[in-house]
Formats: sequence, structure tokens, C-alpha cells
Amino acid sequence: MKFKAIAHAVVISLSYLSLSGLFQPADADPSVDNGVYAALLKAHVKDGRVDYRGFKTDEKKLSSYLIILEKTDTGSLSPDEQFAFYINAYNAWTIQLILTGYPGIESIKDLGHLFQSPWKKKICRIDGKILTLDEIEHEILRPRFKDPRVHFAINCASKSCPPLYPEPFTGKELNQQLDEAAAAFINDPERNRLEGNTLYVSKIFKWFAEDFKGDVIGFFRQYAKGSLKSKLDNLTNSVKIKYLEYDWSLNGS
Repeated sequence: MKFKAIAHAVVISLSYLSLSGLFQPADADPSVDNGVYAALLKAHVKDGRVDYRGFKTDEKKLSSYLIILEKTDTGSLSPDEQFAFYINAYNAWTIQLILTGYPGIESIKDLGHLFQSPWKKKICRIDGKILTLDEIEHEILRPRFKDPRVHFAINCASKSCPPLYPEPFTGKELNQQLDEAAAAFINDPERNRLEGNTLYVSKIFKWFAEDFKGDVIGFFRQYAKGSLKSKLDNLTNSVKIKYLEYDWSLNGS
């Protein structure tokens, strides 16, 4: 009887902890509430073009999302949720940075000066620290997650950047979203094209060659579709690579 009483007490205690939120299943995965950001992207991003005027009108809503990011304990997130978190943070803070000068700017570079690029401004409030966009990209996203697809997920507010993804990245859908972003960029003839045996590609592949393990052609073969895939598959000569000029003008609608 004494054993049954103890067992009953344990069951009641565990039930209470579960109901109170203090006890969670081992596979429970905390996530970030991206609802506000999702609504903003749906309203102000179309075909990769960003309606900064609309974002300016909804700047308070964007600020409320940045506060959600600021209050998030990234250490409580799974690796995939962390990866998604930092991509969303980079993109949302980039939009906020543009709004600090909009509509009086033509490029994100207009927000920097001789001694400080816009990517080195301390603006991103995360985990009790204030980070730069460069720190998010080069000290967190690239070295921690080691996934070249990140270059097609983060957006630098410029026309030659990969289009701003029209919805927040999430841990559950991350792999599919990264694949979609990479494939969309690779197969966009305005950003990359094959002429004869010369592949004209974005300078992203030059700047971050190490992330692609020096095999740009292999990466293209992995994500190429349709005519681009057929042309690459049918090439008998070695492929030459040339880098296109990068257009830093604002990716506004």
C-alpha cells in the first residue's frame, strides 16, 4: 500500500509539472513566434522585390518582431531553429536598417561611410548583446552551420542579392526552404547564365568560394533545373567561370 501511495504521488506530481509547462517531452522543440514577420513579408514582398514604403508604414510592427527576437533565448532552440532564427534576424534587421534612411537612399551602402560599412553597425539585439550584420553572417551563420545555402537565404537589400524569401524560415521546414532558395537563385538567368562552356555567375561564388568547397560547378549541377541542367549535363568541355558585376542598388519594388 505504501508503494502504491508513493507511485500515485509521483504520477500526480508529473502531471502537475506537465500542465504547468515545467516538464516537457524530450522531443519538445521551442520555436520563435514569427507571425508578425510572416504577415509583413506577405504584405510587402512580391517576387523578391521589397516594398520599403509599406514596411515604413508598418515600422512599429517590424519593431515588435525585433523585440521578440531580442527576448528569445537562442540557447533554448534546437540547431535548426537557431539556424532559422539567425537567418530571420539578419533579414529583419537589414530591413530595419534600410528604413533608417528610406526613402532618401538608393543603396544599402549609402548607410555606411568611409570608416564603417553598414554591415559593421551595432544594431542587432540578440541574447543580451548588440551585434552587427557582419557578426551574424561571418561569426555565427557561416562558421556554426557550415551550409552554403545560407548565401541564398540572407538578403543584403540589393538587386543582385538572392531575392528576399517571402516567408520566415523555420526549424521544421528549414532544409526544404534552403533548397528552394538555392534552386531559385541558381536557375534565375538574371543572376547566373551559361553561354557555350562559360558559366557567368554571381560574385557570391567568388567572395565565399571556401563555403562552396571550391566546386561552384558541382553546386550548380546539384540545383540546376530545366534547360540549365540539360546544358550542363551535355557539356563535354571543361566549364569556365566568369563573375558578373554586382548591382548594389536597392531591391525595392
